[in-house]
Amino acid sequence: MECGRKAIVMSEDPGRDSAKSKPNSERNRNNNSNRGNSASPKRYGTTLKSVIMSKNVAEIKQMNAQANNRFTTSPKPLAFPDDMEEPKHFSFEWKVLPVALKAEAAMAGEVIRKGEFGWLDNERVDELAEIVKQHDMSLDQALSLRSALLQQKTVYGHGRLQSRSKALANLYKEGISVVDLSKRFDFPPMNIFRIVLGELRWSKSKIKESLRSPSKLPERERKEFEEAEAADRVSNVDQSEVQVKADKFEDILSDWFEQQGVKLRRQPEMVREQSAQHGRPVATPDILFLDHVEINGNPVAWIDAKHFYGADVKFQRKKMASQMSRYINEWGSGAVVYRHGFSENLCMPGCTLLDASPLDLSDLSPEGYD
Repeated sequence: MECGRKAIVMSEDPGRDSAKSKPNSERNRNNNSNRGNSASPKRYGTTLKSVIMSKNVAEIKQMNAQANNRFTTSPKPLAFPDDMEEPKHFSFEWKVLPVALKAEAAMAGEVIRKGEFGWLDNERVDELAEIVKQHDMSLDQALSLRSALLQQKTVYGHGRLQSRSKALANLYKEGISVVDLSKRFDFPPMNIFRIVLGELRWSKSKIKESLRSPSKLPERERKEFEEAEAADRVSNVDQSEVQVKADKFEDILSDWFEQQGVKLRRQPEMVREQSAQHGRPVATPDILFLDHVEINGNPVAWIDAKHFYGADVKFQRKKMASQMSRYINEWGSGAVVYRHGFSENLCMPGCTLLDASPLDLSDLSPEGYD
C-alpha cells in the first residue's frame, strides 16, 4: 500500500493533477476502498509457537534444570514430605496428535453465532457434526473450542456491556426479557441479568445471595433468572457438573501414573496441607511427582489436568500460563494434559503439552451438549 502511494507521487502522468482536483470526500472513498481491497484478513490464533520457543530458549533451559535438581535444593520445595524416599527415574514416550491451526481456525468461524451463549440443541450439534467432518477435528474438540471462544468473548466484551447498563436496564423495565436482550446485543444472559439488577439498585451482596437462592427472588426476576441460566453456559451459576467431570479426569490421570509405579501427591492432599500450614492453598497442581519423571524427553515435575480442548485462544492461553507459572516457579518444568487434545500452535514455556490418548476414559460419562 505504501508503494502504491509513492507511485502516484512520483508519476509524471498528467492525470495526477486531475486526481488532485477531485473533492476530498471522493478521494477518501477511493482510498478507503483501496485499503479494504488490499488488506489481508487477520490471521487466526495467537503468537506463533516457533517465535515463543525461540525467545525463551534460556528460560526453558533454566526451568528444566530446576525440575531436574528439585530433590537436592535447600530448602526443599513446597509439598515435599520430610521423610521422602529416594526418588526413582521414569521415562515415558507419550504419543500426541495436536490439531492443525488451520483446522481450528476453520471451526472457530463455525461454532460461534451472535446471541448464542447456551447449550446447543440437537439440531445445532448435528449441524456442527457435519461441518467438523470436513476438518481434522472431533466434535468434542469443536464444542470445547466454542466454550473457550465464548469465555474470551464474554471477558473482552464486559466493558461494552457495562457501558450499556442503563440502556439495558431501561429496556428490561419496558418488559423485554433478559434472553431477548442477549440475542439482540450479543452479551451472555446471566451477565446482563446481573448488570440489570445492579442498575435496579441491588447491592452486590444481595445479587450474589439471591442468585444462590433464586426461590427468594420476586416473581419476574425468578422467571428471568431461570430462563437466563438455561440459555447461558458461560456465566451461569451452577458449574457443578463440569467440576465433577474434571475431578474424575484428574483421578484417572493420577491412577495411571501410580499404576506405572511413580510416587506422587494429589491436589486434595496438598490443598489440605497448605491450608493448615499457610492459611490457604499456595501452589497445588493436580499431580506433584516425588520421582524423576521424563515425558517425551522433557523433565516433568508436576502435571495439571484440563478437562477441555487446549485452544489457541488468547484469553485461555493467558489464563493458563498465569496458573502454570506458579508451579514452574516452585518446582520447574511440568506438563499439562488436555482431555480433548490441543492446538499445534499452543505453547507455554516450561510446559510439555499432552493429550489423553494413553488413558482409559471409559469411566467418564459422555459429554452433554443439549
